[in-house]
Amino acid sequence: MDYNKQVGEIANYFKANEKDYKDFKMGIECEHFIIDKNSLETISYYGEGGVEETLKELELNGWEGDYEGKYLLGLSNNNKVITLEPGSQLEFSVKPQRNIGDIEKEYLNFLKEIIPILERKNQALIAVGYHPKTKIDDIKILPKKRYDYMFEYFKDKGTHAHNMMKGTASLQLAFDFSSEEDYIKKFKIASALSPIMYAMFDNAFYFEGEKWNKHNLRSYIWENCDEDRSGIVKGTFDKDFGYEKYAEYILNSPPIFIDNGKDVYFTGDKTYKEIFNPDDYFIEELEHVLTMVFPDVRTKKYVEIRMMDAVPYPLNLAVTALWKGILYDENNLNMVYGYVKDIDMEDINKSKADIAEKGLDGKLRDKTIYEIGKWIVDTSKAGLKNSEIKYILPLEEMIKNKINPYGMIEEKDHLGKSEALKGCILNNLVEVY
Repeated sequence: MDYNKQVGEIANYFKANEKDYKDFKMGIECEHFIIDKNSLETISYYGEGGVEETLKELELNGWEGDYEGKYLLGLSNNNKVITLEPGSQLEFSVKPQRNIGDIEKEYLNFLKEIIPILERKNQALIAVGYHPKTKIDDIKILPKKRYDYMFEYFKDKGTHAHNMMKGTASLQLAFDFSSEEDYIKKFKIASALSPIMYAMFDNAFYFEGEKWNKHNLRSYIWENCDEDRSGIVKGTFDKDFGYEKYAEYILNSPPIFIDNGKDVYFTGDKTYKEIFNPDDYFIEELEHVLTMVFPDVRTKKYVEIRMMDAVPYPLNLAVTALWKGILYDENNLNMVYGYVKDIDMEDINKSKADIAEKGLDGKLRDKTIYEIGKWIVDTSKAGLKNSEIKYILPLEEMIKNKINPYGMIEEKDHLGKSEALKGCILNNLVEVY
C-alpha cells in the first residue's frame, strides 16, 4: 500500500467535512443504565421486562427498529436515535442541532416517552459514570457481532477493557470545524482540557458495587483499557499536528474488525495501514474505522469530545453550553487556545494522576482544576447567546460551590445508595411529568 496516499485520502475526508460557520451545529450522545428501582441492579437486555422488550414497546409507538438478525438493537424516530452499548447501556443521541433548546426539546420528549414504560416495570433510567450496583461479570454482553469481536480482542489488552465495555456510561459531544486551522485549535483545546473535564464531570462514586476510593474512575478505566486507542491522540501537541497527523494515528491503529457496509470481518492486531486500499474502498469502511479508536478527543466528520461521565439533565445541557461558548465564539476560541497551546503530554499525565488523588483540588500545571474550571465557565458564559445562558447556570452554581457530581453523591452516601443516587435517576425529573 502507498502510505502517503493512504494518509492523503483520510486527510481529504476530514477536509471534505469542513463547514461554514453559519452551518455549525452540535451533536450530543447521552448514555444511561436501566436499573431496577428498588435493588438498583441492572436490567438485562434479555428476557421478560428486559431492555429489548422496552425497545419493542417504543417500536410499537412509531420508532423504526434496527435489527441484527432477530435482535432489536436500536431505534430511530425523526431526529432521535437510540442505540445500545455492550452492557445494554442505552445511548440517546440527537441529530446535530444549531440550538441547545432544540436538543433539550428532543431529549425531554424521549424521557417523556420511555420513563412511563419503565415505571410500569418498576425500572429507572439513571445517568452515572459507572454502574452503581451490578458487577460486570453479571452483565451479559449484547448479541451484536461488533461487540463479540471487541470483547474477544480486549481479553489480552488492558486490565479494565471489559469494565469499559459493560460498566461505563458517558456524555459525548460533537462540534464542527471550518478549516484545518480551526480544527487544530478545537482539537488541541479539547485535549488540553481533558483533565478538567474528567474532574468537573466525575460522576462515578461507586465501582463494582462498592465505593471507589479515588476520583475520576473513567480516566483510570480508559488508561487501563487499550493503549493503542485510548487517552490523548499521539502527536496532538506537536507543532505539525493536523489532518495528516490524525490520519497517521488512524492508520497505525488496529481497527479490530472491518465493516464496509456489506461485509464484517475480524482483523485482530492488523493495523489499518495493512488493510486500507486508498484506491478501492467503501466510505462506510473508513467511517467505521474512525469509530474504532476511543481517545479523549477524536475526529470523524467533526471533533468529538468524550471525557465526561454520564450526567443527569440539566447538567448534560450545561456541558453542551460550556463547550459551545468556548468553541463557537471566535474570541473565546483564540483566548482559550492561547492558554492551552503550550500544554504537553507530560502536563496532561501529571494532571490526570493528581486529579485521581485530589479531584477538583488536583492541578493542571500551576492552577487547580477548580480555578481553571471556574475560568472556563465564566469565559464560556460570555460567549453564549442571551437565550442560551440559562443552560450553563447549573454548572456555574456547581463550580461556585466547588463540587462535582461525585461530591454530590459522596455527601449523601451515608443515607444509603438509593438516596445518594436520587439526583441521577431521571424518573424523578419534574420536567417529565
